[in-house]
Amino acid sequence: MEPTAQSPGLPLIDALGPSGPYRTHRRQTIPGVTGAPVAELSLAPELYVNRTMKALREAAPPPAEERSAMLARAAGLFGSAVLGGMTLQEYESAVTRVSGVPLTAVRTATRVLSERVGQAWSSAHQARPRGAVADRHDPLVRSGQAVWARRGQVLAVHVPGNYPGTHGYWPEALALGYRAAVRPSRREPFTAQRLVLALHEAGFDGDQVALLPCGHEAADVLVRGADLAYGGDEIIRRYADDPGVLSLRPGRSKILLTADTDWREHLDMVVDSVGRNGGTGCVNTTAVLVEGDPAPVAAAIAERLAARPSLPPDDPKACLPVQQTDAARTLERHVLERARGTRAWLGGTGFVDELGDGSAVLRPTVHQVESPDAPQVGAEFPFPCVWVAPWSRTDHGVAPLRDTLVLTAVTQDEALIDALADEPTISNLYIGDTATHWHRPGLPHDGYLGEFLMRTATMVRL
Repeated sequence: MEPTAQSPGLPLIDALGPSGPYRTHRRQTIPGVTGAPVAELSLAPELYVNRTMKALREAAPPPAEERSAMLARAAGLFGSAVLGGMTLQEYESAVTRVSGVPLTAVRTATRVLSERVGQAWSSAHQARPRGAVADRHDPLVRSGQAVWARRGQVLAVHVPGNYPGTHGYWPEALALGYRAAVRPSRREPFTAQRLVLALHEAGFDGDQVALLPCGHEAADVLVRGADLAYGGDEIIRRYADDPGVLSLRPGRSKILLTADTDWREHLDMVVDSVGRNGGTGCVNTTAVLVEGDPAPVAAAIAERLAARPSLPPDDPKACLPVQQTDAARTLERHVLERARGTRAWLGGTGFVDELGDGSAVLRPTVHQVESPDAPQVGAEFPFPCVWVAPWSRTDHGVAPLRDTLVLTAVTQDEALIDALADEPTISNLYIGDTATHWHRPGLPHDGYLGEFLMRTATMVRL
């Protein structure tokens, strides 16, 4: 397909397949938070996606020891090299300009993502059952052994563009021998492009990992052409009931402050959990439950968050997310409607602060609700928005804390800790003064990805 004229001065993000870069007639402009165009994205047609998926399926993965070394090289390249014509600093600036995530948060995400890719091999194998071997050629198989095996060959990746760190987990699939077809977010395609380019430079060919920007029709082809799919965009959610699809769910991360502790000693942790990295992540706290009067806690959180400045996202002191003004106003109306009937400690009359260039800062909001069962407690938004609720272990118990990605419980009640640990819908439990965004490579995020990608089978070879 012959390329069409490119907008002058704009970088063009091409599809990356088995034969290298692929430039298409159909393109989409990627705007920045001011509305000004930042890049153009080639949109691959269904035929190209089909051919690429077939090539990935027919390819054999590199040997295990080579995959481990290549992932380590890719991590170094992602965090330092010129890729796609962009230095690391130019890449981070581009991400900030289109996503509105503060530059300092993007830099942190770059470092963490690089670390996760570098440890993808070891992290992936943390999920392997102790009784299973990773290789069917292991000598133990001769007398009968459990073998950890892939559920398929090709993984479709559709991760959202709200934060670069969402790309930190799917490279584990490459460690396990999968081939990956990555559809970049049209909101922020730079991270997916840079990571795939780093993997190519490190030795993974285009028939091992492909970048497939595409529209909705071709995206459906991508999902149907894979054995398994992983991600959190609208295409993935359409297949949420399919056992071959792992859909990223909202975090709804929470903090519980019980009466046997002094919440004032943990206020720094609470505010950091709400606002770190602009409050855009699934691990940012969206609800604080207080045993006792929640009003003083809400007031203290509001006072701290109110002091955060409204700045463009590329300002070194920026700590709040930015969106195009129209989108910010739409979100503001939605949140204010959702908050109707609550007590507003911060942002009750509005939280959008226009910067005068077509963009607007999403300032923090703090609302107090009457009960931990209030519907607002489950509401999650892409900025520091927190709901503070009263809680009682006798009247409410564990129920309001269900469906939580990360729960930090500041308590000394061992019986309560046991009940929280036994609740299957609480994915991660932190006891004591630990921010909900805390994590390190090798630990599960929402379970290990390997739990979804792999299966355990008995094999004997006489």
